[in-house]
Amino acid sequence: MKKIALEEHFMSPGLDEYWRPTMADVPKPIYDGIRARLTDFGELRLKEMDDAGIELAILGVAGPGVQVEPDARRATFKAAEANDFLAAEIAKRPEHYLGFAHIALQDPNAAAAELDRCVRQLGFKGAMINGQTLGHYLDERQFDPFWAKAEELGAPIYLHPADPVQMYQSFGAYKELQRATWGWGVETGTHALRMVFGGVFDRFPKALLLLGHLGETLPFMLWRLDSRAKLYGVKLKREPSDYVRDNIAVTISGMFSKEPVECSLAALGKSRVMFSADFPFESISEAGHFMDRVEMDEDTRADIAWRNAARILKIDMK
Repeated sequence: MKKIALEEHFMSPGLDEYWRPTMADVPKPIYDGIRARLTDFGELRLKEMDDAGIELAILGVAGPGVQVEPDARRATFKAAEANDFLAAEIAKRPEHYLGFAHIALQDPNAAAAELDRCVRQLGFKGAMINGQTLGHYLDERQFDPFWAKAEELGAPIYLHPADPVQMYQSFGAYKELQRATWGWGVETGTHALRMVFGGVFDRFPKALLLLGHLGETLPFMLWRLDSRAKLYGVKLKREPSDYVRDNIAVTISGMFSKEPVECSLAALGKSRVMFSADFPFESISEAGHFMDRVEMDEDTRADIAWRNAARILKIDMK
């Protein structure tokens, strides 16, 4: 079945300095292989996409990008530079690639302007945000101009995992619990809940947040979120689960297993679950073959594989 993949990464020349330190403990042969795939837009990437049945990939910067840059002006400049680079690559193969904007949130007004430029002028389909920006999270009121622009444009914001400001003390000596095993899910799910409980979706009811990994466990937690919100007297216009269902959509990136897919479909509905592979950090072949073979009715399979993404990102699939 044809597929649209939403969490597919690339690296532009000016962003290596931010990404390289995150790979310091990765053996050089593995590092070199990942970097080769991140910087490739030709035969290597396209062959893997074709083998997995992926017709279209939405490309986003491999984190953390400029979100760790302390100089706001430099971050804004380098984000625009990365977006121009991606636009040039997309123009070479528009039948295969679309883009998510890279955004410097250090200056929220400039971030809103860059999102506007990327959507209106470059044809990007939204933005990918790599976790917290210098310790600041997207529920903070300083980011309201950015959310207002995203809502105005109808531009989904993909919240991609990144490291917290400090690693959790509770992990202790268990380094293997950090990052993709558990830590990124905790951090990204918490970030999304800050937006729910912080009233972002009350202020911007048409804003749409995208989460990978089938929603970072949130579909599993909906009843408890509502129950505890009542217990603690949380003042929102609706129940937390309503915002998760209405303002959040999820992808299957890095969660190629039947049981969490079924939970997400039951909790969110089949219109809110989409395909992704997480190239090059997950096996694109495993992702594609899982989508083709997992037990479900064929109408739901098509919704997840490409229909929902085409509708949500306003993509004309001819």
